[in-house]
Amino acid sequence: MSVMSKSRRLDDLLHDVVSGARAPAIMGVVNVTPDSFSDGGRFIEPGAAVEHAARMVAEGADLIDVGPESTRPGSDAVSTTDQIARAVPVIAAIRAAHADVLLSMDTQSAEVARAAIDAGADLANDVSALRTDGQMGELIAERGAGVVLMHMRGMPRTMQTAGGGPVYDDVVGEIVDFLRDRIEFAIGCGISRQRIIADPGLGFGKTAEHNLTLLRRLSAFASLGVPLMVGASRKSFVGRVTGVEVAADRLAGSLACVTAAVLGGASILRVHDVRASREAVAMAYAIRRERGA
Repeated sequence: MSVMSKSRRLDDLLHDVVSGARAPAIMGVVNVTPDSFSDGGRFIEPGAAVEHAARMVAEGADLIDVGPESTRPGSDAVSTTDQIARAVPVIAAIRAAHADVLLSMDTQSAEVARAAIDAGADLANDVSALRTDGQMGELIAERGAGVVLMHMRGMPRTMQTAGGGPVYDDVVGEIVDFLRDRIEFAIGCGISRQRIIADPGLGFGKTAEHNLTLLRRLSAFASLGVPLMVGASRKSFVGRVTGVEVAADRLAGSLACVTAAVLGGASILRVHDVRASREAVAMAYAIRRERGA
């Protein structure tokens, strides 16, 4: 598939979800790591990962996000060689089997993103918002790919503990300002604004109350002028609020977050449970449309 046709497909989806021409999109998570907080390395084998992606596509996922490096609190970095070995064969196999689904590589590395795009990925999901690798912005611009710019305070290993824990004077205002700055940086690298997605980074250097405040006030992010992605699925703050310790059992709380995010204006929901999330999105979208939001 040509760069032009790939870019157009992403452009069309983002245009439609932002304009309200269709319901918000679902991004299904496929972790190819041995230490994921949510699925404990169940999909580290390429065959299992590809089968899992196929199930998600069948259940209605619009995008598949392949993650070769855990970014849970306390996690260590993974070499580019290992990231490529884990994820690129999976990206290539999913692309071969599903020509229409959009594919995302969850990485902070330009080298990994390059290999993923060559294998069929459409965008890079960068939790550092182009801060870790100085070549990432230029690469994405050259390839006509999309990018998710996420807010994270610190790095995964220390983001919940550095300085005694996350502190903000105005968590919403500070994150809006951060994302606005990173959007302008990305545009300065040559990335098209219409291919930029912003993510407030629930759980990344934030307390449970910070995350809840962000969900309550998502409408503030509309001022950024780009699609908003929200990923609350199975996260620890969901467990803390609901009292559910096992991440895979946090479906009900995760769906409540999906509903709140759609009502708050989110355009993309990053989830582990696609079918149930798709149903929650459809209902919340109907409610949002009825009230004219």
